[in-house]
Amino acid sequence: MKQLLANRVKTLTPSSTLAITAKAKELKEQGIDVIGLGAGEPDFNTPENILNAAKKSMDAGLTKYTPAGGLPALKKAIIDKLARDNNLTYKANEIIVGVGAKHVLYTLFQVILNEGDEVIIPIPYWVSYPEQVKLAGGVPVYVEGTQEQSFKITAQQLRNAVTEKTKAVIINSPSNPSGMIYTKEELAELAQVAEEMDILIVSDEIYEKLVYNGVEHYSIAEVSDAVKVRTIVVNGVAKSHSMTGWRIGYAAGDATIIKAMTDLASHSTSNATTTAQYATIEAYNGSQDTVEKMRQAFESRLEAIFPKLAAIPGVKVLKPQGAFYLLPDVSETAEKTGYTSVDDFVSALLTEANVAVIPGSGFGAPATIRLSYATSLELLEEAVRRIDAFVKAKWQD
Repeated sequence: MKQLLANRVKTLTPSSTLAITAKAKELKEQGIDVIGLGAGEPDFNTPENILNAAKKSMDAGLTKYTPAGGLPALKKAIIDKLARDNNLTYKANEIIVGVGAKHVLYTLFQVILNEGDEVIIPIPYWVSYPEQVKLAGGVPVYVEGTQEQSFKITAQQLRNAVTEKTKAVIINSPSNPSGMIYTKEELAELAQVAEEMDILIVSDEIYEKLVYNGVEHYSIAEVSDAVKVRTIVVNGVAKSHSMTGWRIGYAAGDATIIKAMTDLASHSTSNATTTAQYATIEAYNGSQDTVEKMRQAFESRLEAIFPKLAAIPGVKVLKPQGAFYLLPDVSETAEKTGYTSVDDFVSALLTEANVAVIPGSGFGAPATIRLSYATSLELLEEAVRRIDAFVKAKWQD
């Protein structure tokens, strides 16, 4: 029989969450009380006004195809949102609506990358960035933002990483998995390098609304008009409006790139789900009160849980400024509790303490674990109590 699979999929790395998630599910099915801290989605339902808008659209018979790049009314809502929240001005031909921000990113890399083009990816990174770059024939180039650098890269690091093959750099702020946010000054410095080196900027801003303790989010596209034209802003309603399953994301940027993405979408997904598009119009045009209430809930959980996590022996953790993740370095904790790697520590934590966390190896940061606080405070506190007890029972001086 001929080879069944295309070479492009043979290099894919399985999601780091799959093994832990599968094991946690297996234990739960056995009746074991497992607390999962791997969630990448808010634990709130989609706001009522958005649900009602979706129902109204269906009742009105608005269930047919839309333009591949999105409903004109939704594009307008996105344009208004970008002007209102980010001081950014776009035209309709500079916007594409896609099937979630993840697929928007996938489509973007497909249209901008040729074989061998390099994309600079800061470490730690969201797990899908490298895989999407590779699927488009590109080459991921990693630059480490250490914990001492608040998990952010510097302008000099970016400059040193650029080669004649570099096509783009990815900036994810607020970050998954670290929760860290680039300041306006840091973004300006990175943007200057991108201008000097003539590379594109992919700005993933999906966690934009989840920021805490008075920290502000800035889009790198705000730096200047010159930076804006080389930046593709990627965002959506999944995290901000608790609409992960609705699968609506968008990109804003150069009209030539957006047209190519739209043409590709017309031959792959066609339009994003019509009902979800009408729901998203309400998400952006309607009241934002529920969005703020969810943000406040996440901030309260962070304030409650952070000091308790930081007090666990060996744990070194920075307080995140956004998103809903903590990324503690537990390499010393793993070593002192008798494990040769953090991955082994994570496995034991699940089977012995019944707490599921995600190993940082999947994010390019093998000394860390990712914990999501997108769950109730009661469960968060119990999970940290279990981790603390597990570590103290095994700690070897």
